[in-house]
Order: sequence, then C-alpha cells, then structure tokens
Amino acid sequence: MNFLVIGSGAREHIMARRLSDVGVKIFSILTNRNPGLLNLSEEYLFLRSYHNNIRITVDFALSKGIDCAVIGPEDPLALGYSDALMKKGIPVVGPIRQLAQIETSKGFTRDLLTKNNINVSPKYQRFDRIDGAEDFISLLSDEYVVKYDGLMGGKGVRVSGEHLRNKKEGIQYCNELLSKGGSFIIEEKLLGEEFSLMSFCDGNNVRHMPAVQDHKRAYEGDEGPNTGGMGSYTNSNHSLPFLTDEDVREARDINEQVSRSLKDEFGEGYRGILYGGFMVTGNGVKLIEYNARFGDPEAINLLTLLDNDFASVCMDIVGGTLEEVNFRKEASVCKYIVPLGYGSDPSKEATLIVDDKHKDYSDLYYAAVNLEEGGSISTTSSRAAAIISTGEDIEEAEKRCELGLKYISGNDLFVRHDIGKANLIEKRVRNMESIR
Repeated sequence: MNFLVIGSGAREHIMARRLSDVGVKIFSILTNRNPGLLNLSEEYLFLRSYHNNIRITVDFALSKGIDCAVIGPEDPLALGYSDALMKKGIPVVGPIRQLAQIETSKGFTRDLLTKNNINVSPKYQRFDRIDGAEDFISLLSDEYVVKYDGLMGGKGVRVSGEHLRNKKEGIQYCNELLSKGGSFIIEEKLLGEEFSLMSFCDGNNVRHMPAVQDHKRAYEGDEGPNTGGMGSYTNSNHSLPFLTDEDVREARDINEQVSRSLKDEFGEGYRGILYGGFMVTGNGVKLIEYNARFGDPEAINLLTLLDNDFASVCMDIVGGTLEEVNFRKEASVCKYIVPLGYGSDPSKEATLIVDDKHKDYSDLYYAAVNLEEGGSISTTSSRAAAIISTGEDIEEAEKRCELGLKYISGNDLFVRHDIGKANLIEKRVRNMESIR
C-alpha cells in the first residue's frame, strides 16, 4: 500500500517509521528536509507553507496512488486538507475541517461541552472585544487564564501568577490578541496536574491509548517559557504515578462523550486521533483543551509502545472498523534536544551530530531540522530531535534515555534532563496528595 504522511517533525518521522516497519511505501509532504523522513520516503513534495498548497498536495497524492493519508500537524487540518483529499477519494486519518474545530476554536469546544452537559470545563467566557473582560477576571478572584481562540502553536495561553503578574498585564494581553484580529477566552485557573489521554476514533468506535505527561516549560523544575513540549513519559501500567484508576476512567469517558457529541453536532463521525489535554484536580478530571491530532512529543511514546500494526490501525480508522488496539506494558521516556533559547530566542547557530551508538539504548526521531547537501544537519528555531527509550519502569526508561543522549552532540543545544526523573515525579505525586 501507498501511504502519504503530511508533516515534517519527529511525530511524523515515527509515524512513517511505524508504517514502513510493515512494508508500506511512504510518500511525504515536507516543510523542512527532515533526514529521517527523506530516508523513509519513496518520493516527497516540499512546501514552503501549508497555506495555498492544498491543490498541489492533492495532485501529488493522486499521481502516487495513495491509499491512505495520515496528517500530523494542526495547520493542514485547520486549512481543510482532509476535506480536499477525501473529496478525491483518498481516505484520511485526520478529521475534516468542521470537526477539527475541536482544536482550532477553544470557544467552540467549551460551548460544545456545555451544550451536551459534559460538565468538565472551568468557568469561562468568550470575548471578541475588551468590554467585560476586567469584570470577569474580578469574578474569578484574579485566578484566571487567557487563551487565544485559535492556533498559536501551543504558545497562546497565559496564566495569572505565572505569565501575568497582575490584572493590568492580563488586560494588556487581551488587547494584544484583539489587535491581531483574534478573539479570546478567559477561564478559571485550575489547580492540579496536567496529563494527556488520546484516543483512536473511526467515526463510531473509540479506542484509548495510555496516559502521558508532557512538559511544556523550557527549563528544569518547570521553569521558563512555554514550548511545544520538551519531553514526555508513560508508565508500564498505562496510567501515571499521580493518577487514580478513576481519573483514567473519567478521561476516557470524556473522550467518548465528546466523540458522540461531535457526530451529533455535524452528522459525521470523527476519524483520527482525539487528544484530550486534562487537569486532574481536587474535584475530578477537568478539560484544559482538545487537539485534533497526535501530540508531539506524546506520539513518540505512544507509537513506540503500540503493539498493533500501525498501518492496519489507520485503515481501520478510515474504514470504520476499529477494534482492539494494544500497547506494550512498558514505561517510556522521551526527551527533546533543542536549540539554546528555544521558547524565547533560539540560537541560529545550533548544529546536531548523531552517533549511531545511541541505538544501543534509544531511538531517535528528527524534528525541525534540515539535511544539508554536504550531509550535515542544521537546526531551525524549533526542536531538533527526540530521544525515546523504554524499560520495565520509568526509572529504567529514563536511565536508558540519558545513556542514549550521550551520543548526541553539536553546539548551542540543550535538553531538559529532569523529565522522567524520580524527584520530579515525586513532586507531582505530593502535589496531588495535597490537592486531594
């Protein structure tokens, strides 16, 4: 079979790797010259941007006899790539534009949950003007979050007490979003621990993946600016050390309810990956936001542990025949190698050198890097590569991940080494014990 992978990051690299593992041919749509994807692809199409390039993508897919397309990033989903491919008879793992609103509009998602009595949202209010914003912040006792109502690459959220030191700064940020032509949401600030729970959906059936915890902050100890994600881990029991069995059941149930609600709303089932970003609080599991695709880095953990043939899972999703999906009972730890300053002012001089000896301990997936003509690898302003290791428990997986990292070098690079370490996990466990 011929599969089209859309996207150029580590998430797409592991998608292509898992597909090629079972012998399918990979064709890629790239926005950077990812060495891993170039190596796995029969042919590829290079785009400078996803904007205004739907037609050339569809033509490429038709010319290569694509049997199934798998979309990694959010932008192609928001722009309607799924709609265009499906209109030409090419099945897609990734929802149509209308259903992708679950990610592209946080306001739509909150309203959908309210309409369907899925009571897992904080107090919130949508705004397309500044009127009333200050009053609502006061109503929340200055414990609030401001979110851009659209896509900002995971960097459109600011939290009082962390990014916003006072109400004046909060209102300034609201005005900044309005000046860009956007609208925003103000929400009650939730207290607890974040986790991700993703589910495969075929329009009717929902099959859940292990819980994962991502680390958004750039620096160790959860300090510094928000990023696209510095790394993530899973546990061998498919839960997390700070979660109860009931927490996991609640998150799964929310994903199932939302899948049904989307079908009721639009008369068409959601096909793809439904990614719930949750906060476990003293009052149960609450929804932070939804994404309409695999998370990155979480996809690297989950696809590493997937025990099924990924190509068959994809075909079952598009065919509406999704049955049992299994994951190995192992822990995993993923850490990203990124340019110095990533998240605020990334180095333009960073380079990446990979010694294949890392394979004794870990797998590596290339992200936003470019393979140059001479064979060197240059970085961009975003993440460079992800290292992933597994083990019987988190401690073993983390140690193997660190051993693998010893064989990655270059200049102007850094890693959050505390991801998956016992002291950081224990901090999360103690926090939840205190909150509960």
